[in-house]
Amino acid sequence: MTAQPFRLVIISGRSGSGKSTVLNTLEDAGFTCIDNLPPPMLPELVGWMSASSGNRQVAVCVDVRVSSEGITDLPEILRNLPNAIKAEVLFLDADESILLQRFSATRRKHPLTNEDRSLAEAIEREAELLAPISNRADLKIDTSLLSLQEFREQIKEKLIEKPKGLSLQFLSFGFKHGIPKDADLVFDVRCLPNPFWEKSLRQFTGRDKPIQEFLQKETSVNEMFDDIVRFVARWLPEYENNQRSYLTVAIGCTGGQHRSVYLVEQLTATFKAEHPSTQIRHRDLGNDH
Repeated sequence: MTAQPFRLVIISGRSGSGKSTVLNTLEDAGFTCIDNLPPPMLPELVGWMSASSGNRQVAVCVDVRVSSEGITDLPEILRNLPNAIKAEVLFLDADESILLQRFSATRRKHPLTNEDRSLAEAIEREAELLAPISNRADLKIDTSLLSLQEFREQIKEKLIEKPKGLSLQFLSFGFKHGIPKDADLVFDVRCLPNPFWEKSLRQFTGRDKPIQEFLQKETSVNEMFDDIVRFVARWLPEYENNQRSYLTVAIGCTGGQHRSVYLVEQLTATFKAEHPSTQIRHRDLGNDH
């Protein structure tokens, strides 16, 4: 019997961004999960577990609780792992204001706070220390606006029920709520005609027929759609050839209710025919405040 391929998932990110949720979700799915492992111990762990007949799905959390040297060295450590083992790096992040709220609500202590460093300063310093891992990440998830259920669904879709080949996601958002931290490509469609200024259309979203009919009549909307399709179709094979596992294409309008939602719906339908694993997400739909 052929041995199950060894799978290693590295989980990192800023404190309060949801690493414990990922570990718990993966553990429930059958992964062996290890929290707060010093990166220099990774080769020994991988060597032992890959040679054993036990569980060959391993998730390891690495963050600022270990030494800063270990964090800096992680990309090099991963490069030197055996060729048969390809580590996937997941990096979690959230807006600093959201992290402050989460720590205040739970009364947890941030690992970098001390008598001379406030919580806000600790959160900022943590981002600097984790930059080498963030830059190496294969997948980034911004948990700022995700409910716990939505967050677990993303982990399930992207790590547990991971499709073969590159996973393509189209994401709509509103610039008034900030650019998604987990976007790889961002297209700004605020230049397109805005249904919001038609009072009879404000109650609808880009999923509704009145908005779709309004936008379909606009030449500039159709031209923007065609340009985005051509760009993504042209470069998607290059991302796949570069061994990318995930690609998030974000489409942004002002509030994330009409133009971006419409285009993301159309783009997903277009690409899903040749890329069945194409996913769709509307970050700010229903969040126009």
